[in-house]
Order: sequence, then structure tokens, then C-alpha cells
Amino acid sequence: MTLSTGIGRSVGRIIDAIVSVLAAMRVHPNILTSVGLGINIWAAAQFAFGNFFNAGLIVIFAGLFDMLDGRVARLTNRVSRFGGFLDSALDRYSDLGVLIGLLVYYASINRFLYIVVTAIAMTGTVMVSYTRARAENTIPKCKVGFMERPERVVLVVIGALFNHMAPVLWILATFTNITALGRIMFTYGETKRLDAIARHP
Repeated sequence: MTLSTGIGRSVGRIIDAIVSVLAAMRVHPNILTSVGLGINIWAAAQFAFGNFFNAGLIVIFAGLFDMLDGRVARLTNRVSRFGGFLDSALDRYSDLGVLIGLLVYYASINRFLYIVVTAIAMTGTVMVSYTRARAENTIPKCKVGFMERPERVVLVVIGALFNHMAPVLWILATFTNITALGRIMFTYGETKRLDAIARHP
């Protein structure tokens, strides 16, 4: 067994234990989802004040709640359509809240370029999710691309903990928008294919 596998199993056991305790306490999964948003807002405030290292640790802590709510919902048989919707909606607020914190920080130190880069990253972050959600109203699946929320969170944590937010923002601004454009092109191809099948069954 490798070190990474051992760490993964140990963390998994800890998370399973926490889930069991929360389930036994009958904590509603939507409460956990909401707490996760509150923690991300705390992280956003730390970013706004330039406390990047603290913000990175808080984002990691918030990520724990991202893992807990769904597991608690399944264990307590509280999986619901609204729960899935709420989780997705609050994830968007969490993503944008962190980036708003960075906008405030760069505005406070008069770094106009990084205000623009952060705004572009915000746009791409929203569009990655929106293009998939909107496409899947038309085609079965649209999960192409690689800049999903877990990748974005990991990048933000790395940038914050190692004080390299500037290059991380460039990566986010570039690749979130590439992912969104890729989903648009994929959806275009799939809709053309489905339209052709409908015309010539």
C-alpha cells in the first residue's frame, strides 16, 4: 500500500465517522450545505484582507462540508431534488464569493490588471456550470472539459497556501473560459447530430 493510498483510506475513515455522527444527530444535509457557504464567505473575507494563507486553510475546511452533505443525505435517506439544486446553487455563491474577496483585495492595492483577470475568472467560473446545466436541457450529457469545481478549488487552495494567487487567477481566467467554449462547441455538434437523426430516423 502506498503512502497516498494509506492517507486516503485514513481520511476516508475519518469522514465516514463524522458522517455517522451527523446522521445519528439527525443534522439535515441542507444545513451542512448552508454552513459550507458560510465558511466560504469567511474565506472570502480573508482574501479581501490579503490573508491568503488563512483563506486557503478555510477553503479546505469548507471543502469538508462539500463532502459531508451528500453523504449524510444518502445515509439518512434525505436525498431530494431540492437538496441537489440547493447544493449546486450555493456552490456558485461560494465560488463567486471567494473571487469577490480577491476583487476587493486587488482593488484595495490598486492592481487594475488583476481586477480584470479576476473578473474574467469569475465569468468563466459561472459559464462552466451554466453551459453544462443549459446544455443538458437539450442533450443527454455535457461534461466535457476539465475545469470543474474540484479543480478550481484545488487551484485556489494552492495559490493561497503558497502565495501564488496571481498565476492561479491567470490559469482560472484562461481555462474556465476554454472549458465553457468547449462545451458550447460540443453542444453544437451534439444538437446537429440529434437534429439529423430526427430528420432521418
